[in-house]
Amino acid sequence: MTVLSGISRRGFLGATGATGLLAACGNGVGSNGAAQIDARVNSTQEYLFNSFPGTRDLASRAAGVLYMPLITEAGLIYGGGYGRGALRVGGVTVDYYSATRATFGFQIGAQQYAHALFFMTEAALGQFRRGQGWALGADVRYATPEQGASLGKETTELEPVIALVFGQQGLIAGATLAGVKYNRIIP
Repeated sequence: MTVLSGISRRGFLGATGATGLLAACGNGVGSNGAAQIDARVNSTQEYLFNSFPGTRDLASRAAGVLYMPLITEAGLIYGGGYGRGALRVGGVTVDYYSATRATFGFQIGAQQYAHALFFMTEAALGQFRRGQGWALGADVRYATPEQGASLGKETTELEPVIALVFGQQGLIAGATLAGVKYNRIIP
């Protein structure tokens, strides 16, 4: 038996195999993370369509919709936020994403909210899916929940991406998506 630095070949292969298995678990392989995200996205989509009926029409015309069921933010001078969600094309989940945000400035408190990004053109959806760490740009139209009831019908000339923030709870005034960065994940 050959020994390498006090470890047998069999032990070395076992250790590297275990390391690979742990790395796979850390990447979500074999976990139920995708099922949890899909369940939350289903609930969020149902809430969105029932609370803001115009979003159902908007989603049917969109090339894809990114649903982020729960973003949690907290801050005391420095702050941050995180959440996970799913991109759906034709009503089917095609990818999972995380949303992260770091902030600095006068802030204190915590909040939670949900949001949805409606990609109204194939070009906007393609740019999002190909991007490494996509962040919202100037081509995004922000809609308020009050507009959600008629959003799908009132928009004749659509922006490439329409963002709707809803379900806010917490102590930080206002939720914005400025500075949020989206990355594809394996849940």
